[in-house]
Amino acid sequence: MKKIVLTAGLLIAACLLMTPGATLYFELGDGTRCTTCHEMQPLYDTWHSSSHRNIACGKCHGDAFTVDVAFHMNNAHRAYSHLRGDLPEQIGFANKYVLEIDQQCRSCHREEYAKWESGPHSAGFARIFLDKKHNTANMLMDDCLRCHGMYYEGGIADLVQPVSRTGPWRLAQPELANMPSMPCATCHQVHRQGEPMQKSGVEGSRPGPTQEVARPSLALFDRRTQLYVPVADLPMPAMKEGERAVKMSKDQRQALCYQCHAPIAAMQVGSGDDRTGLGVHEGISCLACHDQHGEKTRASCATCHPKMSNCGLDVEKMDTTFVSADSKHNVHWVKCADCHTKGVPKKRQETNQ
Repeated sequence: MKKIVLTAGLLIAACLLMTPGATLYFELGDGTRCTTCHEMQPLYDTWHSSSHRNIACGKCHGDAFTVDVAFHMNNAHRAYSHLRGDLPEQIGFANKYVLEIDQQCRSCHREEYAKWESGPHSAGFARIFLDKKHNTANMLMDDCLRCHGMYYEGGIADLVQPVSRTGPWRLAQPELANMPSMPCATCHQVHRQGEPMQKSGVEGSRPGPTQEVARPSLALFDRRTQLYVPVADLPMPAMKEGERAVKMSKDQRQALCYQCHAPIAAMQVGSGDDRTGLGVHEGISCLACHDQHGEKTRASCATCHPKMSNCGLDVEKMDTTFVSADSKHNVHWVKCADCHTKGVPKKRQETNQ
């Protein structure tokens, strides 16, 4: 009996050690051993040429020392499925793993993560999908998941119940309530070709040709294809004010913003979720005013405007939505004529004296 118990104990111990041991085996190859599963080769190739090439796989995906038992059991299940030939048509990440990887982003990109966490793009599923005002005015639909919950497995009916305009609404999976519906992987592809970020010093931080504007990772995750579209390949809309073509900024990063903050089919400024600038702000990039990760705008006026305007007034105290959300003058579309109701004064002619 003692031999049977001892043998059983050794077998159990061997099974428990096998999975983290196998994980360690793959880690020692600096990522190359991951490609022994042939379907991993494309993922390895993109990582090896990406800006994260010097970051070990285990840093983001977990390693032999990960204390989460479910992580190791999931690896064992995938290995078993692979040996059986039960392979997915396309390798991807489940929603829960994408949300967990956000914490790994935080360990390196602390400042960016803190700004994102304090901004509107960190909104949880409950805040987005249980909004009474929105759900009453707009019917919930699968297209909501195009921007909010790109990695969620299932349709809107699997996430929110009931799918109606009357409610009351509840999440079918309450554990998602405070989970971010727009995680880092919404706009960033970690496995994308690019050079590692270097400390640029004072010169590199100043506006000009040496300043880095966009990171290689900027890309939109397309829920339908489960693939990323790089920001360079995303289209910029041709916006209109009535029949007039609106002047657009050449900042290509905006193409990413427009995928969610989009107008309706008529392409009119202010329709749908569009916020394209008009009036005094026409032609200015979204990112000229909105902080990249936090979307904060409180310091944006002072960036371009002096303390006092040509009118002798402090621009930050003018009657726009910058000062009050109740203002009739939306800061995105405010025009000179909104304040100068009797006519806009002509510019003073400069004279040489």
